[in-house]
Amino acid sequence: MARLKDAPFELAVRDLTKTFGRRTIWSGLSFTVPSGVMAAVTGPSGSGKTTLLNCVGLLESVDGGRISFGEWSFGAGSQMASRACFRDVLGFLFQNYGLVEQWDVRRNLLLPLHGRRQRRGSAQAIDAALARVGMRGAEKERIYTLSGGEQQRIALARLVLKEPSLILADEPTSALDHANAGLVMEILAEQAQAGALVLISTHSDRIVQQCTHVVALDAVTSQARADAGAVAHR
Repeated sequence: MARLKDAPFELAVRDLTKTFGRRTIWSGLSFTVPSGVMAAVTGPSGSGKTTLLNCVGLLESVDGGRISFGEWSFGAGSQMASRACFRDVLGFLFQNYGLVEQWDVRRNLLLPLHGRRQRRGSAQAIDAALARVGMRGAEKERIYTLSGGEQQRIALARLVLKEPSLILADEPTSALDHANAGLVMEILAEQAQAGALVLISTHSDRIVQQCTHVVALDAVTSQARADAGAVAHR
């Protein structure tokens, strides 16, 4: 089966509503972003940037509206994404890295290869991914022994191995030094150039300047500005 990113597609969000208790985070949120780009999700704290990524990544449900990308479409009341969608389409770069701390690096990196590539070739694939992020030879290291920057590099190696079509990156450089932050953005840009859609929540003007599209969220009105000015080519 061809990967979603092998042909142009778009992320389409239509009339999305999300509430927590009596609070409406945003309502009527609509925007589209094409594949092959990096798009920044911006807005003040409390505007729902992380929540939006979680909803697009099908980690949280929505209260109204619809999210579509390629053949996949989900709305309020929809069942969560199939295992195939998580396995073949979605990729995540979390602030807490999303690694199993008690496992070694190799075991963490075998996860995205399961069902996609022969285990016989996994050693070469893992070695190449670790070399790309400057961590060659770290296969036997336990995750909890690594620094935050090194753990983020392993998370990046996992993205390189998985080759997802839709990447959700939540403040991926907020706790990193300049060198590690630069590597994160390099690899995300490479994924976009290979056809993926990369959605990045950020407070950083520097990251926004590296993106070609912006989705701006406004916490003051609990609404999302997703008109022609909110998703704009740069």
